[in-house]
Amino acid sequence: MENWNYFNYFTEIEEYFWRKRGAHLLVSPLDWAIMETWQKAGVPLEAALKGIDSAFASYARSRRGANKPLKSLAYCTDAVLEAAEEANEAATGAVREKGAEKESFSKGDLLNYFQKNGRQLAKAAERVKRTAPELATLIQEVATSLESSAVLLDAPGNLDLEDMERRLTILDDKLHAALLSHASDELMLKIRREVDSQLAAYRRKMKAEQLALVEKQYLQKRLLDEYQLPRLSLFYLT
Repeated sequence: MENWNYFNYFTEIEEYFWRKRGAHLLVSPLDWAIMETWQKAGVPLEAALKGIDSAFASYARSRRGANKPLKSLAYCTDAVLEAAEEANEAATGAVREKGAEKESFSKGDLLNYFQKNGRQLAKAAERVKRTAPELATLIQEVATSLESSAVLLDAPGNLDLEDMERRLTILDDKLHAALLSHASDELMLKIRREVDSQLAAYRRKMKAEQLALVEKQYLQKRLLDEYQLPRLSLFYLT
């Protein structure tokens, strides 16, 4: 990642969207999935906020804007991606000064984060131990790997946050793969119906590859929710 001050990426977008919408409502699983596609695509935080501004301005000029509030980040997708492209063009051949400072987390903050996630993983493994023993074993293996990663915090000198994020991303991927292979057909069907229903109004507006990414992130988010499992990435350390 280019700028590690993006560790509050999701929180800042969420709060900005609240302020633009004028209502402090919970962000939906669909909105979280959309934010995650932006983060994984490397959309800068500044571009995401600029795109949201542009989308709200466009919506306000539309017929719907006179009667209904903008409710989902899905409407903002095109504007955000356009803002990201503009930011990339502007940054070509130049050194970006804004946001260049790395986010500083104390080793104590990181240890607390790892321990909290480790406890959630252990509880989730215990809950499914009888009904899905193989899944419980896989979750416990991730918990053990997370504990091993925490040992790196004891090393002298500065911590390599970028390398730590790589390790956590691998563990996140292992969790997702385990859930996908062990979730029941009924649960998968339920989630597929949810995402189809929520995306119905935006399918014409979003490109096929965007839809595919949002659907994937939505599925991952909902499976984690169902099994009460945490995200492990440092992007979720707030």
